[in-house]
Amino acid sequence: MAEHLLAIDDVADDFADILQWAIEFKRLWKSGDEIAMSFMPLDTMTVGSIYEKPSTRTRVSFEVGINRLGGYPLTLLKNDIQLGKSESIADTAQVLSRFLDAITYRCYGHEDVAELAANSSVPVLNALSYKHHPCQAAADLMTILEHFPNKAGLKVAWVGDGNNVLHDLMLACAMLGIDCHYAYPAGYEADADVIERAQELAAANGCTMTETNDPLEAVADAHVIYTDVFVSMGEEHMEDKLAEFDGFQVNMDLLSGADKGWRFMHCLPAHRGEEVTDEVMDHEQSIVFDQAENRMWAQMSLLTYLVDDGAWAAMGDMMGVGL
Repeated sequence: MAEHLLAIDDVADDFADILQWAIEFKRLWKSGDEIAMSFMPLDTMTVGSIYEKPSTRTRVSFEVGINRLGGYPLTLLKNDIQLGKSESIADTAQVLSRFLDAITYRCYGHEDVAELAANSSVPVLNALSYKHHPCQAAADLMTILEHFPNKAGLKVAWVGDGNNVLHDLMLACAMLGIDCHYAYPAGYEADADVIERAQELAAANGCTMTETNDPLEAVADAHVIYTDVFVSMGEEHMEDKLAEFDGFQVNMDLLSGADKGWRFMHCLPAHRGEEVTDEVMDHEQSIVFDQAENRMWAQMSLLTYLVDDGAWAAMGDMMGVGL
């Protein structure tokens, strides 16, 4: 089992089971199942969540999810601690490991969460870095499998920036054998090393990763169409960037080439009128708010998997999930 979660392929061997655990646990919990609702693998445990970047979904989903698993969520905002200021990341990791049972870290540089994990004696979950967003990918694929339980022949299309969300979406699709076509403007490509990792996983799992600069090509016959903001948090000064994405907006004209049963996804927050229209966001085939909710359920599965593998396996056996 993985010790930390820095990118979604860290849990490649167990990813399918992690998602099925989340789907089934969500179903049982919502049905009022007594065993699921009394399942407390984080009982007496404290999970610290460090935020260098502000958050809505990440903070709320972790705090509520940790609480539902019986744990205590301790939120640490960037001005609450000395991380990277008067205390090194390595020293902070060693100190926090003496108090906490797990750490989540929403940061800027991916090297920072990697350093935190390297010096931590408790599990570290990357809650977002510039390079990877594994918790989002877990929620994304959980949502896709809820709407398309038979993933044979499934095609996921990305239209937008070659960013952290795309990186882990590619890896996650490749791990499950789902075709992923991704379109971005020239100059906004995904990182070459992530593409290489995704291609290797795709080859091993019988699917394809296809790059293009043409949104129409990516979306053709796609079952899931996914986008994200064109100008991310921290890039507001890049005023010219938006113009580079002309023609990449997800609107009904673009979706006319998709499979008739298409579903639209967005990791939120959305800049309506830029990367997506209101008509698509509010369409009955939009599943963006399913995604948002599933951040919590997917993270609950990941936390249980990383913090208490015995409880995770026991609950999986009870749910009939082959772990």
